Amino acid sequence: MELYRLGRQPYLPVWQSMSRWTDGRDDTTPDQLWLVEHDPVFTQGRAGKPEHLLMPGDIPVVATDRGGQVTYHGPGQVVLYPLLDVRRRRLGVRELVTLLENSVIDVLAHHGVEARARADAPGVYVGGDKIASLGLRIRRGCSFHGVALNVDMDLSPFARINPCGYAGLKMTQLRDQIARPVMPAEEADRLAACFARRLAVTLDEKRGWPQAFDLAASA
Repeated sequence: MELYRLGRQPYLPVWQSMSRWTDGRDDTTPDQLWLVEHDPVFTQGRAGKPEHLLMPGDIPVVATDRGGQVTYHGPGQVVLYPLLDVRRRRLGVRELVTLLENSVIDVLAHHGVEARARADAPGVYVGGDKIASLGLRIRRGCSFHGVALNVDMDLSPFARINPCGYAGLKMTQLRDQIARPVMPAEEADRLAACFARRLAVTLDEKRGWPQAFDLAASA
């Protein structure tokens, strides 16, 4: 499976690029993982309700085609996008969700942080606080969008929304769960490795940019 590190990017061109990638692939196209940090942005899922956007202020809001409600992305948050041919891999949507959740749980377990998934609300939780949000889209038998793990970021924008549609849901991050510094880049590598291990694949790290990525749009 090909692995691309995109660095810090605005949300919109990354979403457009993975959508274009999904539409242009065929049965022989290799699967890819994209690791990225986003500029500050609120994203609304297809079922997103406007009342969950409380005070977006100067942070842009992007209506997307993923599942779920509203969430926040920003620097210091690790985002993993699995661009998989789920039909070829014989993966159901629930299986992929569980794979992503368990990969995050593995990352946190490495630091001695006990975390869990919830059947009624996708994502990963430490106690009652949410540390990772998840939203997917399946089109033409292929997945895009993915999971966002809060590592070392400004959590205050989450107070401007009802995260994932839950009023009063408290968000947390890895930095607040352990007594030593954390580096988003290291946790990104760890998350990709945990996901690859659970999927039983080898990662083939690529230099440069995915073919579908629109450099002009992200400039």
